[in-house]
Amino acid sequence: MKRILLTSTILTGALAGAAHAQQTFDLGTIVLSSSLTPVELGRTGATVEVLEGADAGGNDTTVIDALTRLPGVSATSNGGLGASSSIQIRGLPGRYVGTRINGIDVANPAGTQSQFNYGGLTAAGIDRIEVLKGSQSALYGSEAIAGVVNITTFRPEKLGFSGEYGVEAGSYGTYSGSLSMGHKSERGEIALTYGYVKSDGFSANAGNVEDDGFDQNTLHLTGAFDATETLTLGAALLYRDGDVDIDRTATNSTGSISTKERGARVYADLETGAVTHTLSYSYFDISRRDPTGFTSRFDGERKQLAYLGSAQLSAATIFNFGLDRTEESFVTSTDRGDEHTNSLQAELLVSPTSELDLSAALRYDDNSDFGGKTTGRVSAVWRPIDDLAFRAVIGSGFRTPSLFERFSSFGDPALSPEESISYELGVERTFAGGFVKATLFYTDIEDLIGFDPNSVACGSGFGCYNQIPGTTTSKGIELSGEYALSQRLTLYGNYTYTDAETDGARLTRTPKHDALVGLDMDLGSSFSAYADLRHVADVVPSAFAPANNKVGDYTLVGAGVSYDISDTAELYLRVENLFDEDYETAGGFNQPGRAAYVGLRASF
Repeated sequence: MKRILLTSTILTGALAGAAHAQQTFDLGTIVLSSSLTPVELGRTGATVEVLEGADAGGNDTTVIDALTRLPGVSATSNGGLGASSSIQIRGLPGRYVGTRINGIDVANPAGTQSQFNYGGLTAAGIDRIEVLKGSQSALYGSEAIAGVVNITTFRPEKLGFSGEYGVEAGSYGTYSGSLSMGHKSERGEIALTYGYVKSDGFSANAGNVEDDGFDQNTLHLTGAFDATETLTLGAALLYRDGDVDIDRTATNSTGSISTKERGARVYADLETGAVTHTLSYSYFDISRRDPTGFTSRFDGERKQLAYLGSAQLSAATIFNFGLDRTEESFVTSTDRGDEHTNSLQAELLVSPTSELDLSAALRYDDNSDFGGKTTGRVSAVWRPIDDLAFRAVIGSGFRTPSLFERFSSFGDPALSPEESISYELGVERTFAGGFVKATLFYTDIEDLIGFDPNSVACGSGFGCYNQIPGTTTSKGIELSGEYALSQRLTLYGNYTYTDAETDGARLTRTPKHDALVGLDMDLGSSFSAYADLRHVADVVPSAFAPANNKVGDYTLVGAGVSYDISDTAELYLRVENLFDEDYETAGGFNQPGRAAYVGLRASF
C-alpha cells in the first residue's frame, strides 16, 4: 500500500459526532500518535482525543481554547493572544507534554523548560489535532510524561486543485485571515497555508491598563510524491514570525518580544515486500529576542535523523522498530549548551482475536550526559461486543533536564532526569445517537527538578535549579459523553477530577474540578448554533502570584451561530466569555473578558 494513499486516508476519514469534544467509538478511524505506525482508534488501548476541522480551533480565537474543552486538558496563560501559554494534561504542566506539527518536534530547546508555547497558535491551516495521554516516552522519548499533542495541517482531499479560506474580525481590535490551497493527483499532493493575525490586545498585567498587542505570520507547506510503485518522497515546512507586547511589572509596560520559528522535515518511504522503511530528517530552530529584558537573546536548535521499519509478520501481528539521533543546542546572551541522544525502539502490535488488541513498546535512549534510559508501555483493548470497549495501559516515562536547567547561569550540569510511571483503565460504550466514556488515571513522577533559592551549585547567588525531594502524583477520573436529543439537537459534555500533589502539597494552577456541558443545534433554513458552559473549580495559585490574584473558580459561557451561504461557504458570529467573567489562570495576568467575533469560512 502506498504511503501517500495512507496519509490521505488518515487526514480525510470522517469522525462522526465530534461536537467540540471527542469522537465516538469507531474501528475505522485512523490515528497517528498512539503507536509508531498509524492504527485504528478502536484498536488502541491508549486514550486519544481527536479534533478535526472547525473543532480543531476554527470555533475559537486560539487552538488552546479548543484543547481546554477536552477532558483532562487545562491551560495557563500570561495574558491574551500571543502571550506565553501552556497546556496541562491530567494536572501535569507543559514541560511534561510533547508537541509535534506535521511530524516536527516544536518544543523550544532554548526555553527554561523544553516545551511549546501555545499562546500564538491560531487555527490557520490546522486540520486535525490528536491528544495522546499518559506517559509515552516508549514512543516519543523525553518530555512525554503527561502525553503528546500531534497536529496536522491542511491537505487536499480530492483530486485536482482545492482549498479553503477564512477571514475574521472582532474584539480587542483583532483581525485574522488564512488561505490554504493544494493540488492532489494520483501520484502525489502539495499543500500551502498562509495565516495572519493582528490584535491590539488588552493589558496582560492586572496592575495596569495599557494594551499589549500581537501580530504574527504563519506558513505551512507539505507535499508527498510517489516516485515509483514502492518509493514515496515527502516534506513539510513551517514558519512563524510573531511580535507581542508584554508588561514586565505593573509600572513597566515597555517590553516587546519577537519570536521566529522555522522547521522542516523530509522523508522517504520504501516498501520491500512485507516491510516498509521510513528514513527522515527533521530540523527546528527558534529565535527569541527580548531587547529590554534581563536576557535579550534565546536561540535554540534541534536536528533529528530517524529510521523506522514496519514489518507485517502475519495478518494479526505487526512489528515496528526504529532508531534515531537527536542533537539539541541553545545560546543566550550569556550562556550556551548542547547535547545529543541516540535512541533505539521497538513495538509489537498483536490481535490474538477479533475482540482483543495488544501492544508492547520498548525504547532505549542514550544521552551524551546521562547515559542510558529505558522506558516501556503495554496496552490492551478488549471489545466483548461491538459497542463496548475496555482499555488498559501501563507506561513509563522520563524528562531530561532542559539545556537551560543545566547550562544557564542558574543551571546545574549534575541534574538527573525525572522518571515517571502511569496507569489507566477505561471503558467506552456507544449507542444509537451517542456514547459515554470513563477513564481512571494515575501518574507518579520521581527525581523532580525545580528552582531552589537555597542551592549554591551554580554560583548565581540567587539559587539554582536542583533535584527537589518528593514524589509528584496525579490521579483522577475523566468522564465524557454525547447524546442526540433529536435530529437537530445534540448534548455533549465532560468532567475531569484531578488530585495532583507533591508530597501532600497541591500542584499549582491545576483545577481539581473541570466540567463542560454544551449543545449543538440545527436551527433549519441553513442556520446552526452552539452554546457551552465550562466551570473550573478549586485551583491553587503559584507561590509567585500577587496577594490580590484572581486564580480560582471561574465559569465561562460561549455561544455561536452560523449561516450557510452555500454548500461551500458560511458566515458565523461567535461570543466568548458571554457573562464577562473576571478571572486569571496565572496570578497577576488578565484573561480576556467578553469578546465577539464575526467571520467567513469557505472552501473551493
